[in-house]
Amino acid sequence: LLHSVWIFQMQDNKAFLSMINSVLNADGFYFATDYDLAHTLQRLAHTSHEFHEMTLLERADQRFVWNGHLLREFIAQPELHKFVFPVVHGFIAMKSCCINGKIFDWNIISRRSCFRAGVRYYVRGIDSEGHAANFVETEQIVQYNGAKASFVQTRGSIPFYWSQRPNLKYKPKTQISKSINHLDGFQRHFDSQIITYGKQVILNLVNQKGSEKPLEQAFAKMVNRLGNGMIKYVAFDFHKECSRMRWHRLQILVDMVAEMQNEFGYFLVDSDGTVQLQQDGTFRSNCMDCLDRTNVIQSLLARRSLQSQLERMGVLHVGQRIEEQADFEKIYKNAWADNANACAKQYAGTGALKTDFTRTGRRTQWGLLMDGWNSMIRYYKNNFSDGFRQDSIDLFLGNYAVEEADMNTPLHEPKDWKFLTLPIIMVVAFSMCIICLLMAGDTWTETLAYVLFWGSASAVTAGVILFNGRDFVDAPKLVQKEKMD
Repeated sequence: LLHSVWIFQMQDNKAFLSMINSVLNADGFYFATDYDLAHTLQRLAHTSHEFHEMTLLERADQRFVWNGHLLREFIAQPELHKFVFPVVHGFIAMKSCCINGKIFDWNIISRRSCFRAGVRYYVRGIDSEGHAANFVETEQIVQYNGAKASFVQTRGSIPFYWSQRPNLKYKPKTQISKSINHLDGFQRHFDSQIITYGKQVILNLVNQKGSEKPLEQAFAKMVNRLGNGMIKYVAFDFHKECSRMRWHRLQILVDMVAEMQNEFGYFLVDSDGTVQLQQDGTFRSNCMDCLDRTNVIQSLLARRSLQSQLERMGVLHVGQRIEEQADFEKIYKNAWADNANACAKQYAGTGALKTDFTRTGRRTQWGLLMDGWNSMIRYYKNNFSDGFRQDSIDLFLGNYAVEEADMNTPLHEPKDWKFLTLPIIMVVAFSMCIICLLMAGDTWTETLAYVLFWGSASAVTAGVILFNGRDFVDAPKLVQKEKMD
């Protein structure tokens, strides 16, 4: 008995170590020893002397500290704080650029929240604390002659209780919970956003027909029910407006929110450290995954802000446009496309879609082919490997704690008989169908009968597998189902 327990524990340890390694081997982890990566320039400018006396670990925004659980024993000992640093997850691009002979630094920092962290189909909506899935704060920073400017945007899952569990279908059905009071979590989410960022303009980019329509309607209804004057809601059916390669129509949305963007402004501090301007609100963009459509729109709004910043700093001459600066425009577009790919890989498992538009300013046939390829890879990963990825993230962040004395971990849950039996039957039936086609019988009617029998058997088995799709996907094991939903 002791020997079998030891074997089980060794197997568990091996599985847990592979989970930790899979997270540590992922791209997009950053730390700095002399810069506070966890805060925006504006937040840092409005802090006390005592705040700056703290170590980077003590003063970090806990939403973005991904190694907090790993450092728990160091955190409990203040004398060790100076030896440890917070790690953020997301994307950072730092570029030295030149326009009109003037050299300036241009940076993007995307900070992924570690609250309600996870993968595409297993983590949607919000939790009871109002934390949204796939929440990312993206800050664009410009530095020239000692002056600094920044423009902040956020993205995050539609902030109420909904799910979209994988079930082998290409696009699983979305389900809005009917048993929970959505408004409580919804209000918590936006209360925290307003405290942190000021006024909110929601840019909801989901389809306004088909399977995404109920989510758009529920989102609009909830904003109206909340009745908060600090929140404005803008719905823009991205796919409808840009169908048939009409990507120039994105300008409709940019023009629609231009006045609000001018009102929000951006943060600016001069070379003496005096705050000149403040950003008074943010755009909170979302689509279904808050990846592809969202990143395209964020890059357009960020460019518009950058135009104003570079004019104010004296880098751009009056009447000059960023779009006309070919060298910088290439750097800009590629960095935003890289940002899209990083965020997409971390949440959906592949690079982003629509990055050909972000990189080149137009949609291409090659881009469409790459989107198709990435969509296929996403389908496979979302159905057959994301359970392991979700478990890895939960273990890394401490959402699941390994108990040394626990001899029966969730990793040992037995598979349903259907999981092994039905795929074997389907493969055998399909193989027999092919064999009957290649090795014809004495008469064509005999061959047809065999082909129809085995073809029907494989089709029926495939239908049963699809009907019971949830039993065949790689689902998370470590965190209880109710927490995932």
